[in-house]
Parts: sequence; C-alpha cells; structure tokens
Amino acid sequence: MSDYQVSNPATGEVEANYATATEQDIQQAIEQADTAYQDWRKVSLSERSALLQKIADIYLERQDELARIVATEMGKPVAQAKGEIELVADIFRYYADNGEQLLAPNKIDVDTGSAFVEKLPVGVLLGIMPWNYPHYQVARFAAPNFMAGNTLILKHAPQCPKTAEVIADIFKDAGLPEGVYNNVFATNEQAATIIEDSRVQGVSLTGSERAGQAVAKVAGGALKKVVLELGGSDAFIVAADADIEQAIQGAIEGRFGNTGQACNAAKRLIVVESVYDKFVKGFTDAVRGMSLADPLDDGTFMGPMSSQAAATNLQEQLDSAIQAGATVLVEGGIVKDKPGAWFKPAVLTDVDESMDVYRQELFGPVAVIYKARDIDHAIKIANDVPFGLGASIQTQDAELAAKIADALEVGMVTINAPSGSEANTPFGGVKRSGFGRELGNLGITEFLNYKLIRDKS
Repeated sequence: MSDYQVSNPATGEVEANYATATEQDIQQAIEQADTAYQDWRKVSLSERSALLQKIADIYLERQDELARIVATEMGKPVAQAKGEIELVADIFRYYADNGEQLLAPNKIDVDTGSAFVEKLPVGVLLGIMPWNYPHYQVARFAAPNFMAGNTLILKHAPQCPKTAEVIADIFKDAGLPEGVYNNVFATNEQAATIIEDSRVQGVSLTGSERAGQAVAKVAGGALKKVVLELGGSDAFIVAADADIEQAIQGAIEGRFGNTGQACNAAKRLIVVESVYDKFVKGFTDAVRGMSLADPLDDGTFMGPMSSQAAATNLQEQLDSAIQAGATVLVEGGIVKDKPGAWFKPAVLTDVDESMDVYRQELFGPVAVIYKARDIDHAIKIANDVPFGLGASIQTQDAELAAKIADALEVGMVTINAPSGSEANTPFGGVKRSGFGRELGNLGITEFLNYKLIRDKS
C-alpha cells in the first residue's frame, strides 16, 4: 500500500492510491529544479508577476472543483475550502503586485563611493506541507519564492495526493516553466535525501513539533536554512469589558473552524471571572447547538476530522483530561455508530498544571475554558505553554489591548476577532511554534541572498 492515499474521512472509504516516488523520481526532481533555476533566476520580475496573476486567475476559475477535492481528502466543509482558495488567490496577487518593490535593492549611506544590497534568489528549495490547509500552505511557500526566482520541490501530505497533483497542474497551465515546481510523493527518508543534496539550499516545513525536530536535525547537519511553522495552543482572552456576544461568536469560529484543525485555532479560552459565567453559558449553548454534517454540503460548518487516526489521538487526549479531573461542560468525542472520522465537539474546564493536556495542543474540536482572576492572571495562563504562535484578545479598551498584546509571548496577536491569516500580514511564531515568517513583506525575505555591492572608487 502506498503512503499517498485518498481516504475519505466522511465515509472511511479509500478512494485512490498513489505510487510513492522512486529514487530515480527524487533525483530527477532535484535535477529538474536545479536546471530550471539557471534560467528562472534570469526571468524579469514583471514576467514573474504576470505568471503569478495568471495562477491566481486559474485558482478562482477552478474554485468549486478544488474545494470538493479538499472536502473529499481531509473533510473540510466546501464553504471553508472555497474561502481557502480565495485566500490563495490573494496571496499570489499580493506578491505579483508587491514583489518588485519588496525585492528592490537597499541603498546604504557610506562615507565614500557607494553601497547597496541586492536581494537575489538562492536556488532550489524543498517544501514539506500539511493536510489541514492543503492549498494555502503551498501558496504561502510558493508565491514569494516564485517571485524571488527560486525553484521548488514540494512534498505534500500523504493524504492529499489529488490536491498535490492539481496544484502542479495549475502552475503548469499558468505557464510556469518546467522544473520550476516539482511535486514528489516522497517518503520521509527521501525528504531527508533531498535536504542533504548539495543542490538544495533550504527547506520550509509546516507540521508537527516531531516533524520539525526531524527536519531541523537533518537540515542543521547539512548546514541548510530552515523555516518551521509548527504547533500552537493559542489563547483567546476575554476581558471584563468585552462584547460577550461577539466574543462567543469569535470563539466558536476560532475554535471550531476547519473542525478545530488549525495551528492558530483558539484552543484555550481564558475568561476573567467577572464575565466567566455569562461567557460559558453562551458558549456552551452554542456548542450544544452545533451539528456534524456532510462536508460537501455548502451549508456545513463542521464536518469530520481529517482521519480516523487524528480522531483517535484527540479522543485519547480528551479521555486523559477527564480521568485527571477535568470537568466536562459539553460531552463530545468520536461518533462510534457512524463510519468515518466524525467527532462531536467537547468543552472542558478545570484543566490545571498537573494534567498533561494543560500544555498539549488539542488539534481538533475540543475547547478548554480557563477562569482568570484578572487580566494579569489571564496573561500568565496564556504564556504558560511551550507554544507561542498566536493569540486573540477580546476587549473594547484600546490601551488594555495594547498592554495585553505586548505581554503575550507569541508571534501574532489579533484584537476583537479570532486569529486568521491574510496575504499581506506576516505569519509565524516563537518558542516551540517554530521560527521564520511567511506571508506579507517578511515572507519573501526568508530564502534570499542579500548580496552587498560596495564601490569604493
């Protein structure tokens, strides 16, 4: 059986298998990327920009088809998958519109002569991408690096092979030269081989801590640049003056969008005690009213989890928390009388530092609510995890929002809305959430050669 397989999480049925790459396939991909780089680096920025605009156009033209494939492969409701495709188009347009300015040389004031720094491509890069946002994750790696002049090898998640194929088709249909983008159905061992190859200059991974550690170890040994976007356990802080109805709606969207399977989901809801009861009642009432439905239905908000393995892992974490003394506010868990990876949303409270789940990432539809004595206590709870990806703050006091944002040990803070992603704003975290940035003005800077040109004449 191949590692690359379409296993529909709504039905549990295996719909397609894909052959894993051979060693010859891997070497061919590296050779094609390296050969293509020699010409691609010389293509003008205006030509690259036009190509990125064409990619965006094709994504929107094929939006419905692409969304249905995503729903079938990993269970994302089609309405949310269509939103993902729109964001992908925005990302390609952002770098098409702004790439020339972002890549412009920086002039340096010197006492004699002149000096400037050129921003040049570095060569072949490997991308290792996850299943939860299978188009968006590739776009935020590919768009800036295409614009910069790098060439790419892409190892997608084994459960999204059809999406991996259609992405490659879109780039080809847009006119991307052969070898600039190379999809490979590689094993983890083959990924290590690619990283270690002298023709490959860096690697970007979005995935688990375990995957990040493995890739960083190989890349470090080969002295290759790495960008890692790993897990998160984002805090959603509700202050005393928050608009509670808005906060409840934001918490529902932030915790349960994509069936809770997002690195920057609102996994820990931290509410000051003066509004705790009101928030908890409204939030739990809303969760009890949620239903699981066919991800191919345009009206569905929550479908199945991505796989049975993911559901089983989350169930084990939920059971562990309950056995350790957590209070169940809304009962949830695996739906046992239905094929597929269906998981009813659950809500817990009274989770404390003695429990394993306190500092773990819950990657699915389980929300944990914490009662904070005051804002300082809320900040303490928020920072008391090994992750540092993002956070959300609910308050109508701008000064208080600024104070909280400054104190949070994260890479991103969103005020009065759940955490999200936009083409023109940098994305990334600190601590065990990884390092490096994607998207926005910083996303194009990670894999460049900043070449100093100094003229002393």
